[in-house]
Amino acid sequence: MSSRISGPVSARAAVAGALLLPLLLTGCFGSSGGSGGKKASGAPSSRTESPASPSPAASSQPSADAAAYRRWGLDKPLAAPPAPPSAKLTDGLRAGAAPKVIRRVPTSEKVVFLTFDDGAEKDPGFVKMAEELKLPFTMFLTDDIARAGTGYGYFEKLRGEGGRNSINNHTLSHPNLRTLSAEAQQREICGQQDVLEKRYGSKPPLFRPPYGNYNDATLAAAGSCGVKALVLWEATMQINDMRYAQGGELRPGDIVLAHFRGPSELKGTTMTKMVANMLRSIERQGFTVARLEDYV
Repeated sequence: MSSRISGPVSARAAVAGALLLPLLLTGCFGSSGGSGGKKASGAPSSRTESPASPSPAASSQPSADAAAYRRWGLDKPLAAPPAPPSAKLTDGLRAGAAPKVIRRVPTSEKVVFLTFDDGAEKDPGFVKMAEELKLPFTMFLTDDIARAGTGYGYFEKLRGEGGRNSINNHTLSHPNLRTLSAEAQQREICGQQDVLEKRYGSKPPLFRPPYGNYNDATLAAAGSCGVKALVLWEATMQINDMRYAQGGELRPGDIVLAHFRGPSELKGTTMTKMVANMLRSIERQGFTVARLEDYV
């Protein structure tokens, strides 16, 4: 997993398949359990930020109609999210500084934030679902995995109207960064920054370390190539429900980790069914979904 992939699509797909096996056996993909109320693992602690003041303006996030939700097996639409804060957690961070480590967004509002990692599964049904539900989420892509099969074009479709859903950095080849030298970490993180800048015109401000593992060298490398926030998580989506880092339920500002998974990893369940289960659990607990980029 230490090198980038080149060559025909079939070769890339084969390598991506090989990459998936160790991922499934580690904290990056989590277990495939189906019950909630369990403790999440793999997300180190981070310092707590002070909550920002909400903006008086109404949220500009588009909303979906009830019929769209019913088509995906959901009883009703998620509640509209509140207006985003007037200031973001990374405002004022100087260029080149170590990024802020964010595991949970400080807020009293009952909102959570959806994130999807790696890029292995490229289910066209999820593109349709995300668009019909106007679903906000943040993507963290690994180059070796995202390039396989239909490639980055799939994730371009998921960005949504006006680039609602951003594409961010999850390294070139998904290593455990704590096992690498500072120079190797620089190549993994800044190399993917360069890949994404070439494709989308700018370096992404958010980064997630594989398995949630990082050290001071990770922060230095990420900060040197434009990363403003290292994003961890508080809840992990399984097949039918979530595991939680603390307690047995969601809390305001929780960041939810999910993956681009398919039936082979989900015991026959599709990605769209997994996402429907996740949204059902979020709504059942009295929460809605907001854009992470509006807060961080």
